[in-house]
Amino acid sequence: MLAAPLAPARTAITRTAYWTRLLPLLAALACVTRIPSFVRPLWNPDEGYLAVEARLLAQGGLLYDTVVDRKPPLLPWLYEAAFALCGSGSLTPLRILAVLAQLLTAVLLASLARRHRGDRAGRTAGVLYLLVSVGLNPEDAQAAGFEVFMLPWTAAAVWCADRGRWGAAGTAVAAAFLTKQTGGAVLLPVLWLLHRRGAVRAGLPRLAAGFAAPVLGAALLTDPAGFVFWTVTGSAAYASVSGSPLHVVGRALANTALLAAASAGLLPPLARALRAARARTAEPWLWLWLASSAVAVALGCHFFGHYYLQLLPPLALLATAALHARPGQRHLAAVVTSGCACALFVGWGLVAPRPELAHAERLAAALAHRTAPGDRVLVWGIHPETYWLAGRTPATRYLTAGLLTNYSGGRDGSRVGEAYAVPGAWPVFRRELAAHAPALIADDSRGKPYAPARLPTLHRLLASDYTEVARVDGAVLYARAAERAGTAP
Repeated sequence: MLAAPLAPARTAITRTAYWTRLLPLLAALACVTRIPSFVRPLWNPDEGYLAVEARLLAQGGLLYDTVVDRKPPLLPWLYEAAFALCGSGSLTPLRILAVLAQLLTAVLLASLARRHRGDRAGRTAGVLYLLVSVGLNPEDAQAAGFEVFMLPWTAAAVWCADRGRWGAAGTAVAAAFLTKQTGGAVLLPVLWLLHRRGAVRAGLPRLAAGFAAPVLGAALLTDPAGFVFWTVTGSAAYASVSGSPLHVVGRALANTALLAAASAGLLPPLARALRAARARTAEPWLWLWLASSAVAVALGCHFFGHYYLQLLPPLALLATAALHARPGQRHLAAVVTSGCACALFVGWGLVAPRPELAHAERLAAALAHRTAPGDRVLVWGIHPETYWLAGRTPATRYLTAGLLTNYSGGRDGSRVGEAYAVPGAWPVFRRELAAHAPALIADDSRGKPYAPARLPTLHRLLASDYTEVARVDGAVLYARAAERAGTAP
């Protein structure tokens, strides 16, 4: 009579022992793989953009009104909260949170694999994910950017759906979407699991409510019209597939090759699984997850390296399933090969040159030297981190030239100019510069297609009201002509 209650207790003890052994391993691996992220103050312009956004929000700015970006609000809010707690002078707190995000993703994937394939598969999935998670250009893999914080939510959505927790799954899908729009692609495997369980009638309303509540809440906390415009309807030119085909194809091939090199231990078992019809149909939700992620990567035909991070969770789970379908020496070979590839990418991150960061630091020092802390400045370029490094407030809500010219989409010049800006941006830009003219303008175009000479509005402004005062690494600094002459503005 006393023996029956012991079975659940033994199960709980076994579960606890499993995670007690696995969690320290995954935590150590997450820390080691992201050591390079701590060696430089910034990795890419996305981090700089978020840092400037967070400072502006802390100063009373309104998201999707006086502070704008094409991204949803969760990550700007996270940066703002981290700055409020730890100060805005360093991204180290965000880097620590990025390590935790990668660890959480690995734990969720390990739990999924363990549920379907057993204890060893859980360990394999968590380890393989972390090993391949840095397998891109360090600027893409090591930054505390949108994809890194989106992936735990995508993994959580599938984890919840796999257990029939449809309301929680909908909330996780919403959180992924609110981190980056393409995170919503995980809805497809979630819907497949809903259908497979035969829970459409009872589960679909909970899934829809779980998704709708956070999205509507985010819209109401910002500006509903602005939220819809900046996250969905206002980026037609950015998402266009026309223009710059060779430029885009080259980037797609380069980043695909990098990810393939990082996944050298995963691709052979995946190839064997693809050749086996039984393996292809054994885990349809995993293949659907990978396919929907691939569509998200290709959406808009930009193929930036950090987009590819979205492929990694389903890729790690599929490789794990293939390895444990036929266990043996191939399992060890996959882990060892992935470990060697990971070591190469971590080493690359530690020694990677940083010419653009050095340029931004020198330009920021010049801006800080020539202006007072309360002055507004305009950096005409695609490196918003210059504002953050200089500690100066932007003269406009448009933190990069990309929003005013479409260059931020990686265009080569064929669809760059005032005509391709975010709709309505140039009238707002002109009003802002008239209301609080920048004390200093830094033309950081350096021969790019968005140079002021190609933009009538900015060219006229520089010619009539500003005088060149200095050059820094090819960037041209302009001071207001009245101030240069020593008169009142």
